[in-house]
Formats: sequence, structure tokens, C-alpha cells
Amino acid sequence: MEEKKEQSISLAAATAIVVASMVGTGVFTSLGFQIGSIPSGFAVLLLWVVGGIVALCGALSYAELAAMMPRSGGEYHLLGRTYHPLIGFLAGWVSITAGFTAPVALMAMAFGAYAHGVWPAVDAVTASYAVVIVLTLLRLAGVSFIAKFHVSITIVKVLTIVAFVVGAIWLGKSHWEVLTPKAGDTARVFSLDFATSLFWVMFSYSGWNAAAYVAGDMRNPQRNVPLALGCGTLIVMALYVTLNAVFLTGGDWAAMNFKEEVGLIAARNIFGETGGAMMGGIIAFGLLSTINALLWSGSTTLRVIGQDMKILRWLSASDRRGEPIGAVLTMSVVALILLATGSFRPLLNYIQALLELCAAMVVAGVIWMRIKRPEMPRSFKVPFFPLPPLLFISVSAWMLYSLVKMHPMETIWGAATLVVGAALYFLSGKNQD
Repeated sequence: MEEKKEQSISLAAATAIVVASMVGTGVFTSLGFQIGSIPSGFAVLLLWVVGGIVALCGALSYAELAAMMPRSGGEYHLLGRTYHPLIGFLAGWVSITAGFTAPVALMAMAFGAYAHGVWPAVDAVTASYAVVIVLTLLRLAGVSFIAKFHVSITIVKVLTIVAFVVGAIWLGKSHWEVLTPKAGDTARVFSLDFATSLFWVMFSYSGWNAAAYVAGDMRNPQRNVPLALGCGTLIVMALYVTLNAVFLTGGDWAAMNFKEEVGLIAARNIFGETGGAMMGGIIAFGLLSTINALLWSGSTTLRVIGQDMKILRWLSASDRRGEPIGAVLTMSVVALILLATGSFRPLLNYIQALLELCAAMVVAGVIWMRIKRPEMPRSFKVPFFPLPPLLFISVSAWMLYSLVKMHPMETIWGAATLVVGAALYFLSGKNQD
């Protein structure tokens, strides 16, 4: 039986989860590879605009389904209700194996590296372990406390990035002419390089669906889930486009070309030697809210799976306040193991196609439910339907084709993951009420 608990997540907290889940390391590290394969400021910035529009189309589509069926669990719940419980479980299995825990480990490692870069006395490995442990303890302190903490650090994170952008523009070192269209840009936009780069831009935007994972714990989810998804995605889109415009116009392209640390390179070029430390501090602090958001939404999803599946019942264990202690500790332990082994890097490479596939199936579910269950009440409907879901599905198909073509072995391992998940589903059975 699913526990009844107070719906205590406010609109502000849910929006903060969306923003924090999206703004991680991707926006600060992927630009160097984009300008390496697409040598055009206009085309590269268009990547981030297109990525934001696609993410917004996905967010609006998730909002319609989540408002119709407001239970926590994200893709696990939405796909299970829309298509079949097996499809939902496979999406949940992806979440358990790498959808949340591997990104937590990756972000923790990035936090350690940036913290060491800003404060050399801090050991990077120790900081990686410490941030997971400390945020785990904070997560178990209760929803009310963690919501206030999360909103606070997310606001500081956004304001810090805005201050960086304003400061860069104010110094007047930007060369805005690099953003004007030039010959060959049309061909670049429709190239395989653009599609491949868009995949990593969408990885940077991942998290736009975060409010759907905690829908069951939100106040007035029929109203607040769509608002949180839409507002959070628009805020991050504005941040990403302006931040990359600053990197492109103020950074040294030759130094950034095919480099991961583009944020640090651009900051040093704009602000001098102190710029690198400043940017490192921004990224390190911002990662706190990203890891916290992943632990929050991930543990909520895992608890719902544990409530439904006998073989995973330990994930539903809660303390006397209703906090998902089993799911939180499972996520943290797996993340710490991945930190110790470093095995999450190849895991992330092959799991991304599955995550994109799950998102595309949820979005397609909006069209399917309009046909299958037109009588169901819909407190929110996707505007301009069916254009947003069709755009998201088309771009996802293009990206998946490019990924399969360039990384066939990772696709095979992804398929193997689904086979294992299907076997586990048929062996487990549903929990009894």
C-alpha cells in the first residue's frame, strides 16, 4: 500500500528542482567540442536555442501527463500508466541502474575537481565522497528543511551566473560579431555534427522533467507541475543562451577548441587570472544544488518503484516522518561505489540513448492518450498540440539515429540492460495492497 503523506513541495521548491537538475557541468564543459566541429558562433548558439525549445516541448508534454496522473515516479509512473506496467518498470530500471546514481557520482567527482582547483588544499577525492555523504544526511533531515535549503542554494546559483554574465558584458571585452550568420551555416545546421552536438546540448538540458518525479508530493500538482516544468525550463534556457553567448564572444576560441574546461578558459580571458578561480567557485557551488536535486527526485522515484515491486521492496522503506530512507541510502551507497571504481563513465555512455528513448516515449504518450483516453480530465493541455510533441519526437529520433550510428556497441549494452530489466520484472511480481 502506498503511504499517504502530506504534499509539502511548493511551486518554488519544484521549480528549483527543475533548475538545479538542469544546470550542472554540461553548459560549462561542452562548448569546446561544439566549436571544434561547428566553427560558427551563430550555428553553435543556435544549438542552445534549439535545445531549449526542444526541452520546453518535452516539458509541456510531460506536464499534460503528470497533471492527469499526479503520482511521483517520473517515467516509471507515466509510461506504466500510459502503455503497460512493463514499459514503466523498464524506465524505472534504467533510473535505478544509472539514471540517477551515475549522474550523482559524476557531479560529485566534478565538485571535487573544481573545489580542488579553487582551494588547492582541498583533496578532490575526499571532497567527492564528502559532498555525497553530507547531502545524503541533509536529504534525510526532512522535506521541509531540504526544500528551504534547496530553494536558497538554487537562487544563489542562478544569481551568481547572472552576475558573471553581467560582469562580462560590462567589461566590454565581448566581440559580438562572431554571433552573426556566415556562409555555410545552413549546411552546418543540417549536418551530422550538428545532430551529434545537439545530443550533448540536450544532455546539458536534461532535468527539464524533474518536477514529474516528485509530482505526488507537490501541493496542487495539477496546477504546479506544469508551472514548475515550464518556468524552470525557460529560466535555464535564458541562462544557457546568454552564458554561451558570453563564452563565444569573450573567450579565446583557439584555447577552447576541443577542451572541456571552456568555462574556466573563457573566465580567465574575460576577467584575468582571477576569472578561473571565480568560475571554478561558481561551478563547484552550483553542483551542490544539482546533486541535491538528483538525490531528491531520484529517491522519490525509487521509493515508488519499491512500493510496486516485491523484489525491490527495500526501496520503499521510510522513517517515521515518511522520508524515503531506503531509496536515499541505496542511491548514496551506489554513488559512492561508482566513485570508488570509476565505472560510471562507460555506464553513462551507453545509458544516454535509453534515457532519451524513455523521454521520447513519454512525450509520444501525450498523443497516444489523446486518442486512447480523450475523456480523461486534463487540467493542462499542451499548447499548439500536436506540434510540441511531434517536434520533440522528431529531434529525439534524429539524435538516437546519430548516436546508434556512431556508438553501436553502447547501444547493444543498452539493449542488454533492458533485457535484464524485463527478466527482473517477470520474476518479481507486484506488491500486494
